[in-house]
Amino acid sequence: MLLLMLSRTLDLARDRLGALFAAGWGYMLLLLLLNLAISRQMMPETGFSTGSYMLEPLPGEAAAAARERALRTLVVLANVATGFSIAVAYLRRVLLGERAFPLAFGRRHFKVAWKLLLLGVLFVAFFLPLLLLGAMLAPVTGPLGALLLLASPFIALMLVQRLSLVLPAAALDDTMSLKDSWHLTAGIGWALAFAALAVSLLAGLAAGLWVGLVSLIGDAFVPATGMVAQLRSALVPMGVMVIVAWLFGSLHATAYALTRERFVEKVGLSLADAERAAQRRAEAERARARAAVRSVLGDRSGRE
Repeated sequence: MLLLMLSRTLDLARDRLGALFAAGWGYMLLLLLLNLAISRQMMPETGFSTGSYMLEPLPGEAAAAARERALRTLVVLANVATGFSIAVAYLRRVLLGERAFPLAFGRRHFKVAWKLLLLGVLFVAFFLPLLLLGAMLAPVTGPLGALLLLASPFIALMLVQRLSLVLPAAALDDTMSLKDSWHLTAGIGWALAFAALAVSLLAGLAAGLWVGLVSLIGDAFVPATGMVAQLRSALVPMGVMVIVAWLFGSLHATAYALTRERFVEKVGLSLADAERAAQRRAEAERARARAAVRSVLGDRSGRE
C-alpha cells in the first residue's frame, strides 16, 4: 500500500503539473506580488547578501531583530494561506474538473485553514506526551525509552495523517469529520505516515534545488540591487510554497481517492486499488473489534 500510494502520488504530481498551473496561476501571481512587495520593503541599500529576504540573517540590534522576526512570521502566514489556496484549486481541478475564477476564495478556504490549524495543534498534543514519556523512560529502560524518544515525532505524524483526510474533504465541500477520517484510514495509517515522510523529504529536496537554482542564476546574472534583485528575492519563497502545495496536494488527492472510490480514476488508481484499501480497513476494524472483545472478556474473568 505504501508503494502504491507513493507511486500514484508521484505519477499524479508529474502528470497533472499543467493542472496545477492552470488552477493556481492567479494565486501564484498573488504570491509573487506579495513577496515582491516585502522584498522591496526589506531590501538593504547593498542588496540581500543571501539573495532573498527569507534567508537573510536578522539584524544585530535586538529591537530591529524582533521587528523583522515578527514581520517574517506574518509573511510566512500569508505565504502559507496563499499556498493552501493553490492546493485547494489544484484538488478541485484534479478531482472535480472544476475551472473556477483564478482567485476564487470562499468559505471552504476558511474550513481548510481551520482544519490545517487543528491538525497542527493535534500534532503537538500527540507529540509532547510521547516526548515526555520517552524522556522519563530513557533513564529507566535505556534503549526502549530512547527508541520512543526518537520515534515520537513519527508516531505523532502517523496519528495526524490518519486524520488528515479532512483537508481534501474540506477543499471538496465533503462533510467528513475527524472520526470519519480516522475510520477511513484504518489499515493504511502507517502507509500514509511513511508516504507523508517521503513526500516531506522530496519537497525539502525540491525546495533546496529551487533555492540553489535561483541563487546560482542570480549570482551570475542579477545585480545586487534593483527590481530584478527584488524579483529574485520573491521567487525563493514563492517557489517553495508552490512545490509544497503541489506535492502535498497530490498526496492528499491520492489518499482521499483511496477512501472515496468515485474518485479513483481521477488520480490514475484502479478499482482494485480502492478495493484493496477497503479490505485493509475492514481487516483493521475486525482486529480492533476482536481486541475489544478480548479486553472485555479479560476484565470479566478477572472480576470472577
